[in-house]
Parts: sequence; structure tokens; C-alpha cells
Amino acid sequence: MTQQEFDYVIVGGGSAGCCVAGRLAENLNTSVCLLEAGGSDDSVFVRAPLGFAATASLNINSWGYETVPQAGFNGRKGFQPRGKVMGGSSSVNAMVYTRGNARDYDNWSELGNQGWSYQDVLPYFKKSENNECFGENAYRGVGGPLNVSYLRSPSPLNQAFVQACNEQGIPFNEDYNGEQQFGVSPAQVTQKGGERWNAARAYIDPHRQQHNLHVISQAHATQIVFEGKRAVGVKYLSNGVTHEVLARKEVIVAGGAFGSPQLLMLSGVGPAGHLQDLGIPLVHDLPGVGQNLQDHITTVLIYKTSKINEAMGFSLTGALNLVKAILEWRSKRTGWITSNVSETQGFVSTEGNSAHPNIQLALCTGIVDDHARKMHLGHGYTLHVTLMRPKSRGTVTLASRNPMDKPLIDPAFLKHPDDLVTLASATQMGLKIMASAALESYRGEMLYPVHHDQPDKIQSFLRDHSDTEYHPVGTCKMGSVQDPLAVVDSELRVHGLSALRVVDASVMPQLISGNTNAPTIMIAEKAVDLIRG
Repeated sequence: MTQQEFDYVIVGGGSAGCCVAGRLAENLNTSVCLLEAGGSDDSVFVRAPLGFAATASLNINSWGYETVPQAGFNGRKGFQPRGKVMGGSSSVNAMVYTRGNARDYDNWSELGNQGWSYQDVLPYFKKSENNECFGENAYRGVGGPLNVSYLRSPSPLNQAFVQACNEQGIPFNEDYNGEQQFGVSPAQVTQKGGERWNAARAYIDPHRQQHNLHVISQAHATQIVFEGKRAVGVKYLSNGVTHEVLARKEVIVAGGAFGSPQLLMLSGVGPAGHLQDLGIPLVHDLPGVGQNLQDHITTVLIYKTSKINEAMGFSLTGALNLVKAILEWRSKRTGWITSNVSETQGFVSTEGNSAHPNIQLALCTGIVDDHARKMHLGHGYTLHVTLMRPKSRGTVTLASRNPMDKPLIDPAFLKHPDDLVTLASATQMGLKIMASAALESYRGEMLYPVHHDQPDKIQSFLRDHSDTEYHPVGTCKMGSVQDPLAVVDSELRVHGLSALRVVDASVMPQLISGNTNAPTIMIAEKAVDLIRG
């Protein structure tokens, strides 16, 4: 076993881990080691934006997780792709840049997490961002590592969808990350010059050649090493050999909502009974580790179309168009290959609360059935209808003490009865939008037909055709020591232990109203200031 020593050891080269590592490495007198279980992000399937459509469904660059059977899905298992590659899920996601709603962060603060109100976190969103859409203003930043732009070659279908939303009383909103979230807008994406701009390109690549940043890929972390209650290092497996890296100052766990609680529990930090049942020596009893799992549940409304040049699909013409698109992207970095598929975003409310929408609408310019794992001949488009603040709470637990075994993931989708009622109401809204006159020239037959005035059929439809929108959070909850489920404090330090923090989406006490990549990077930006003191 080899052994090395650094000031900081960071576990997980995803959105948060890359940000923390890159920022800490800005000080050349600080040594940083970043461990990533996956490989390099230097692949056309990562760099070409549309590449994610293939990698997600084929489990390329992914942990390929599934849920346990979900009672809310009539026993069906859900799919949970998470990035196993440099950049983590920012290398395999749909690149939508969404911060969430200001009220989300004020709620965090009101739960006792001082320093996490919207006004507290807004400077970190701005610091992280280089915004090409609006430039610098009260809400947006320029000069940061994370590039945010509009799509270079959006489909004309998007404008028709915006008009359809307008017909249903949903206004156009210039910037859903600005003063208000409510309305419909073109997607803002983490791209630059027609390429994906993931967390590794943003935060790691500028420091690759520095002597003080040591990145180890294909390094599967297996255990945090403790001396008493102090974290002093991490063991990891690479090519079948166990290695150890020591941390003079801190160990920072950034494995995401599944990986972080898994590593803590494997290391003896978590619910005492669960660990003892698996024969894992207890370091510290923290009942909240792996609890409080929250995830956005989404359903898909899918329509065929005859306009094959404006929507993606499988046909002879579509294949020829794809070849042309590949050539166009290689020469100009424009065309279909620059699409994130989820090209228009809408934020609406089933409660009439325009200040804090509870539903996200995402128009996808292709047929997206079962995460694009079910293929259909022909062309089409899809509306994702997503419940942004579900009341259901799930868990992440260990299947065994073997660190190579996947954890048991139970989001408990639709467990709370209000979630089904609210998502059904949102689906009725979505069906009315898709039936609007503005989309008439595009609209063909609906896959899995359902009508907005069929409430019972809609609920059955939701159980058959809903799944994750890829935003799990909350399993290492931020909160005070008086909170029985809190794992970290407001400075992201693990309760009851020293020299150990968790920095990723798992610390969110409540799920935010939107995609989680931008907020995860914000958390990491703030964490760096907390680490530096």
C-alpha cells in the first residue's frame, strides 16, 4: 500500500469536488489531492453536448444506479444515473443552469442554518458564473469559471411552445435566475462555444499543471481513516490495489447524495444499528446519515411529429440529418449536436403562487421515453412535468460492508399522498399546454395517450411513466446539533467529528425549486470560504 500526504483530501471529482479542489489550489502553498472514481472527461461524448443522450441511457460514465422497487410505481424500479467521470454529473447532465427560487434558501436559513439565506448565497452564484446571456447585473455575474450561455442552435419548436404557454396564461420571463422565477424561458446552459462546460473544465483544467494539485482518477474511495474522532485520511482502491492518502488539515467528502452517505457509513459514521447489523465498527453514531433523501419526480408527455427537421428521432432522413449535424458541429460548433434536448424551461404553480412556483416544465426536442432507453421510430417531442418540492422522504442505506457494492436507494416516490395529487394537477396543466393552438402544426399522436379531463387515468399514468429528474439531495442534511437528522452544521462540518466536512448536494436540508447543479457549485464556492476561515 502506498501512502501520500496533502493538506486537503477531497473525495469525488464532481461538481462540488472540482470546485473545492480548484479554488483551494489557487493558493500555491496549499497542497490538494482530488480522488475521482471515474476516468477522464476528455471524450467527445462529454464535450459534444448531445453526447449525454447516449451516455445516460447506455450507462457510460455513470454509476448506473437503480432504486429499490417503488410502491408508488407499482413495484417498478427507478433509474438513477450519476456521473462516474471527471466532472461527475456535470459531465453527463442536460446542462440546464437553474439556481432555484430565492425562497428556497430563505427556508434553509429559517431552519437554523445561519449564512444560507438567499442574500447570503447570491454572491456565490455570481462568483461562480461567467454569464453570456445577460452580462453582469444585480443577479448575474461575469468572470467566474462556470460559463453560462444560451443554446447556439435551438429548434423553432421552442418558440411554438412559448406561445402555447402564453395561451395558457404563463408569461414569458426573460431570466428565471433573476428577479423572478415564474414564467417560460429559453434554457440557460453550462456551455461555451458549442461545447459542454462542466465543473472539471471550469475549476480543474486551469490548475492542471500546478505542482500543488494532485488529481487521481480511477480511484474508488473505500474508507475514511480516523484517529479517534479526527479524520486523517482516505483509503482508495485503484487497479485492485489499496492506497492511502493522508490529510494534514481536512478530509472533504464530495461524493453526492448517494456516494457521500455511503462512504460515511462504510467508515463507521452513521446510524449505529444499521452499521452494527453489517459488522462495521462504529466511529460515531449519526442517525441522519442516509436519511432525508429527496428527489424531483417527473413525468413525460410524448408526442410524435411530422416535422422531422425540427425534432429529433429515428428515420432515414433523421440519420442523414445526424450525419450532417456531426459534420457541422466538428467544423462550426453549431447545429443539433449543441442541443441539450431540454431547450425551454417553464416554472409554474398549481397553487396560484407565482412568487414560489412548485412545478417545472421542460420541453425536450425529441422523444424521451424511460430516460431514452425505450426507442421509437419517427420523430417527436416531450414535455417533462416535474414536482419541485415533493413531500416524500426516502433513504440511502448500505447493501453490505463491501465498498464495491452499490447502495440501496429508496427515494420513496409518491409515498406522501400529496405528491400524487399535486403532480396530477401539474400534468393536467401540461396536457392543456400541449393541446394549445400554437403547437397544432407540430402535434401528432401522443404516446401513452391521456387527456386532461381524465383524473383517474392521469394518476394511473403517473405511476407507470414517472421517475427521477436526476436531482437527489439531502442525505447528509445541514442543521443544528439539536436536529436528530442533521449530519453537518452550517459550516458543513460533520457533527461530533473533526477535520471532516461534506460538500455537495447531500447537505441540502430541503430540495430546491429547480435543477441542482448550479446550487451544488454555489455550496462548494461558499464551502471554500468556510474552509479558508
